[in-house]
Amino acid sequence: MKNIKFPLIVAGLIIVLNSACKKNETIKNPPNIIFILADDMGSAQLGCYGSNFYQTPNIDKLASDGMLFTNAYAAAAICSPTRASIMTGKYPARLHLTDFIPGNDHDNYQLSQPEWQKFLPLAEVTFAEVLREHGYKTAIFGKWHLSREKTPPGSLPFNPDKQGFDEHFVTYKPSADLVQPWQSAEVDAHNVDTITELSLQFIKQNRNNPFFLFISHNTTHDPLKERAETILKYENMPASSNPENHPVLAAMVERLDNSCGKIFEGIENLGLEDNTIIVFFADNGGRQKYAVQSPFRAGKGWLYEGGIREPMIVKWKDVVKPGSKSKSMVISNDFFPTFIEMAGIKDTITENIDGKSILPLLKNPETEIHKSLYWHYPHYHGGSGMEPAGAVRVDNWKLIEWYEKSLLGEKEKAFELYNLETDEGETNNLKADFPEKVEEMADRLHNWREETGAQMPVVNNHPNGKK
Repeated sequence: MKNIKFPLIVAGLIIVLNSACKKNETIKNPPNIIFILADDMGSAQLGCYGSNFYQTPNIDKLASDGMLFTNAYAAAAICSPTRASIMTGKYPARLHLTDFIPGNDHDNYQLSQPEWQKFLPLAEVTFAEVLREHGYKTAIFGKWHLSREKTPPGSLPFNPDKQGFDEHFVTYKPSADLVQPWQSAEVDAHNVDTITELSLQFIKQNRNNPFFLFISHNTTHDPLKERAETILKYENMPASSNPENHPVLAAMVERLDNSCGKIFEGIENLGLEDNTIIVFFADNGGRQKYAVQSPFRAGKGWLYEGGIREPMIVKWKDVVKPGSKSKSMVISNDFFPTFIEMAGIKDTITENIDGKSILPLLKNPETEIHKSLYWHYPHYHGGSGMEPAGAVRVDNWKLIEWYEKSLLGEKEKAFELYNLETDEGETNNLKADFPEKVEEMADRLHNWREETGAQMPVVNNHPNGKK
């Protein structure tokens, strides 16, 4: 395992593994773990979540064989912070990695963003490092987006092999305009087939020892590209013009679902199904400009539910009841401690881990893991129009705080309050009806920011500091 250092930017905030502990005792036959992460996908794009347009028979079968979550969240509404939370178990606010890398560096807004962390520090201990330390073979194929640069040579010092992965192959989204033959929509524009083939090879090569496989797809991120024949099939469907449906997106989802089917079949053919856990998740919501994220409001980039509530499915034979559903709140921070406990690793001492293992919930879907969840975005997101804000969910209540109004003296306009039990589309702002609830939740959000050391934007005194 890497030596843990304490650079100033994360001093006091990293995981400390107690090397003085006795050697961890792991279970005799630890399970394999396969984690499938989709990019820019909301639950509205899956049949098992109610869509009659998007065709996802393999993912739907995974849901019927496992547990489907209806209150699963990404720790951010954009990719890099969520991916960092998965790797470390920490809120992006604690990591100071709060925007997609490299983010929006414009400074012509009412607020100036803080000097945030633009790569995952090597000092951070990842779940992959812990698993590898305890005998797991680890691999990630696909999108990484946690290096200082996306492509070599700048990406190399911070790539997955420096963060606990024995094998890795980093892929990127295609250019909007065709540059290389492989970026053709008729070939494999988003690398789905390439990622799938590498994953199947890894599974076969490591079938006799425990492994962790991170299948990190670039799809369904834009640019939207797919085979013309598949797109035509969806264009000819009666519901293709509905606002939540998009034929090109549907074609991309179909290829993703086919990939999942090949992985599931590969596991079964190798006789690994009984001892392999499969987790399906997405890094943030889908893009609203392509498809309405029904029944939720907005989409990628926003702290409304359409940007942060995600599809999540877990299959674990003899542990998870087939066809079960859970309404309990979970968040991407939870994967780190969950993967460690799934592997049966004990005596691992961690500090400043925000996630909680969801194993009790997998055994009983009624179990409550969290009473509250938090989000922090001190930036302006050019793609969606999202402005600096934070949010907290407590039980069924959700509060959003808009930092411009808070910091510019308009606090009476800074908050939105919703009851997600009766209004999951966040259409009815209840702040005027429940002022005490607003005050209580605003205090929670403020205290959480203090506890995590969250970086706040500041008023921009630049002469052009107007939107």
